[in-house]
Amino acid sequence: MKTTIRFFEKPHCTGNARQKAILLAAGHRLVTENLLEFPFNRKELRSFFGALPVAQWFNPLAPKVKSGEVDIHTMDEDQALEAMLAEPLLIRRPLMEVGSVRLVGFNIDELERIGVNCRASPRLNLLNGVDLEGCPGDTIGISCDEPRTLPMMG
Repeated sequence: MKTTIRFFEKPHCTGNARQKAILLAAGHRLVTENLLEFPFNRKELRSFFGALPVAQWFNPLAPKVKSGEVDIHTMDEDQALEAMLAEPLLIRRPLMEVGSVRLVGFNIDELERIGVNCRASPRLNLLNGVDLEGCPGDTIGISCDEPRTLPMMG
């Protein structure tokens, strides 16, 4: 079944680009939103996290989480929501809305469970063994938040 998915992303995020490619190759329609600029309120943002523990609401690769400046293991729901609304880069990506269902993170099993078929996506086969929520730049020491330039050719 082909589905329309509202996909909240960090623009130019390589990880989000991979996730979108999987969904698009499976034939789904995406309506993308800029996660960093979307005017969430507390109740709306909270609705994406379901019963997950608070620490799993956060992007573990966010600079303030990686540095320890934000300790995601000591926050309660209110503190977490306040921190994320103040700094959306802390929010685990993507947030997705499929009909009335809201999800955080890119979990193939959970997507399949709610009827978003993506196991047949040719892109998924190409990415076999790749952490679909991780940042490709992180493994080679490149931060998405730092300016980058392409190498000069020839």
